[in-house]
Amino acid sequence: MFFLAAEGGETSHNPIVPVWQELVVGGVAFAVLCFVLMKFVFPRMEQTFQARVDAIEGGIKRAEAAQAEANQLLEQYRAQLAEARTDAAKIRDDARADAEGIRQDVLAKAREESDRIIAAGKEQLAAERATIVRELRTEVGTIAVDLASKIVGESLADEARRKGTVDRFLSNLESTGAR
Repeated sequence: MFFLAAEGGETSHNPIVPVWQELVVGGVAFAVLCFVLMKFVFPRMEQTFQARVDAIEGGIKRAEAAQAEANQLLEQYRAQLAEARTDAAKIRDDARADAEGIRQDVLAKAREESDRIIAAGKEQLAAERATIVRELRTEVGTIAVDLASKIVGESLADEARRKGTVDRFLSNLESTGAR
């Protein structure tokens, strides 16, 4: 281009106004560049931007879903915890009631055993008392007969007489002791 300008020598070129051939080449190059950008680059960039938007929105949706699931699990946990507390309180109350029942059974059995031991002791005491009274009657009778024989001076060897005398004497003692 400068070559044409150098040959012609007489026209002077205005630096502000470009040469028309440069405008055509620049326009064609610009059109090709725009075509390539619009056909290949911009769709690719749009896909990348859309993928980013989808990833961000999907991440937000996944976070919301995870938050909702976490809230649901938390509510389930709280419900299970409340149910477990209720069950524990029921078990504790049942155990207390069972313990009280066992306590009452043990006390009743202890009372029955105590009453049985006391009754057996009273029976044994009554039997021992009867045995002692019988032995004492015999012994007191023998001593009384010996003493009466010495005082009276005659032998009270007759068994029937001796037994009647002793029984009468002991009956008199019991009647005077009862007053």
